[in-house]
Amino acid sequence: MSAPKFQRILLKLSGEALMGDDAYGINTVMLGRIVAEVKAVADLGVEIGVVIGGGNIFRGIAGTATGMDRATADYMGMLATVMNAMALADAMRRVDLPARVQSALNIEQVVEPYIRGKAIRYLEEGKVVIFAAGTGNPFFTTDTAAALRGSEIGAEIVLKATKVDGIYTADPKKDPTATRFSRISFDEAISRNLAVLDSTAFALCRDQKLPINVFSIFKAGALRRIVLGEDEGTLVHV
Repeated sequence: MSAPKFQRILLKLSGEALMGDDAYGINTVMLGRIVAEVKAVADLGVEIGVVIGGGNIFRGIAGTATGMDRATADYMGMLATVMNAMALADAMRRVDLPARVQSALNIEQVVEPYIRGKAIRYLEEGKVVIFAAGTGNPFFTTDTAAALRGSEIGAEIVLKATKVDGIYTADPKKDPTATRFSRISFDEAISRNLAVLDSTAFALCRDQKLPINVFSIFKAGALRRIVLGEDEGTLVHV
């Protein structure tokens, strides 16, 4: 068996990934598929941190469209990520994959608070650490939380799971001639105005020289192939 290319990764999952074909909420079949993909990588000995969004339950920016205060809406979105993190950790435990949830908001009756040293210890013990509640601050996305936590725990790469299998020259759903980038530099991604992560998260990854790989979570085995160093998705590098 090939040795993993990365020893420690940060996986960014959107809340929408948990919906499957449902309109909202958590689809148990999709949840099981995602957990199976993560376990296949954990079984290689790779240390895994996960940041999860909450868009399947509540999206802060969408709340502001109805006249809600942005900070209030963002805090509600953070609570949605805690719910998703708890569901993900529970599903992992059911397949004998130890997991811990750490929240940037203090909800100690439910999940433990984010403590960097403890998170790193859990990773070294082979536990998956799921980081919930974003950065704990309004006006910052879970993309930024992924870049921040990835930098804090010393991850070697941020893996952003999306609905498409990488970054394209144009929207592949609208332009049949669009081609996928196998690799692209941060500078070229900026010059082409490609929406890889939100601008704050992208700048943090660039400054920390933390590469990003964008891939499809719906493509079976994609996560494992990336970890093994195969050409999958799009690698954004310095």
